[in-house]
Amino acid sequence: MQAFASNEDTIVALSTPQGIGAIGVIRLSGKEAISIVNKVFKGKDLTQQASHTIHFGTIRDKDKILDEVLISLFIAPKSFTKEDVVEISCHGSNYIIRQIIQLLVRNGARPARPGEFTKRAFMHGQFDLAQAEAVADLINADSEASHQAALNQMRGGFSDEIKRLRDELIHFASMIELELDFGEEDVEFASREDLKKLIDRLLVVINALIKSFDLGNVIKNGVPTVIAGKPNAGKSTLLNALLNEEKAIVSDIAGTTRDFIEDELIIGGVAFRFIDTAGLRETTDTIEAMGVERTQAKMKEASLIIYLFDLSDLDIVEMNQEINRLENTGVPFMKLGNKVDQVDESLIEQLQTQHPDMLFLSAKDTAHVDTLKERILELVNLDKFKRGDTVVTNIRHYDSLLQTRNALMDVINGLDNQVTNDFVAMDIRQSLHYLGEITGEITTDDLLANIFSKFCIGK
Repeated sequence: MQAFASNEDTIVALSTPQGIGAIGVIRLSGKEAISIVNKVFKGKDLTQQASHTIHFGTIRDKDKILDEVLISLFIAPKSFTKEDVVEISCHGSNYIIRQIIQLLVRNGARPARPGEFTKRAFMHGQFDLAQAEAVADLINADSEASHQAALNQMRGGFSDEIKRLRDELIHFASMIELELDFGEEDVEFASREDLKKLIDRLLVVINALIKSFDLGNVIKNGVPTVIAGKPNAGKSTLLNALLNEEKAIVSDIAGTTRDFIEDELIIGGVAFRFIDTAGLRETTDTIEAMGVERTQAKMKEASLIIYLFDLSDLDIVEMNQEINRLENTGVPFMKLGNKVDQVDESLIEQLQTQHPDMLFLSAKDTAHVDTLKERILELVNLDKFKRGDTVVTNIRHYDSLLQTRNALMDVINGLDNQVTNDFVAMDIRQSLHYLGEITGEITTDDLLANIFSKFCIGK
């Protein structure tokens, strides 16, 4: 890993969310953290207390009491940043928090930059870069699935996989580098056949990780699910029923929804982004036509399409044509016959025979909507993730894995074409470089600045 200049500053920031609450937690980290707080704390002498202890007292600006507080001490290296860390739990008044932070700054602390606490933890070896990024994902997780993915990564599951691959490759790289030192002699320290077998094994794992990104992206950002169909098929009614609120305007007038309406819902621990779209039909209305174009664009971007057919106004030939068009999009879709309460049983039986996977419901009926939610979960199929397999959720990691695969393929091609050892070694070093970028063995100040700038201040 690239060396970094030691940062001697003691930093301070609010670690709890902005806004009025019962308490606020102000965090300091650095070699002067304890002594700075001790200057303004009335209670026990904090410099004489043990790590992982809590102390009651008051924060004072000279003779003025700002608040009664609890002070938590974490003495290096037994802290999140591996520096001395102090956390001040005060009342959650914005005024109190602001006054305490300003007092600490006047006494020698510096306001922390976004993600600076986590950056210091990374630089001091608390965890690697992939685990550091998982801290931000864990904070932002809003579903069971995204929480579990971030937790797995933060605890090193993904990093362990990458490090194991890199260690195996480093061994062969060192053997080939050694051969270069004996260029005048006909020696072979690394079997080319063994190297090929290793790279084949690496490619199997890397390809699996690359493939997992589609699932990981869905877990992290939610499943984009488009509700589509003709005007008046009941799309807005269905969205309202799924969300259990009047999110979309419902009307008997065709073309009421002219743009898409989006909201999120957690089903079975998975976040779904449901998108109610404009009805699909030929129209001369300029605004409605723009809505139809946006619907078609959203359908192409979706991970799942719920397509509604209005059973009370159904042309079976036209329905089959629409199903064929859906199949040609390549996007998973669900066929949903709506307004089942308005048609004869004979029509349902006919459609069930033709389309056994079609689900029938009345969007107004809560029981039917619960059945729909179960079917949606089945179609998304997160069983692989629930078994604890390593899943890639970060676009930076995904890009580095693609670059690693390309470099490994260059190694294979070089071996097949019997290129000289220096070119083989160069391609292996390139593979190691891209793998090292993921966990932080290889990094730059610009990369770190970009990653940690996306964190909240105080983390």
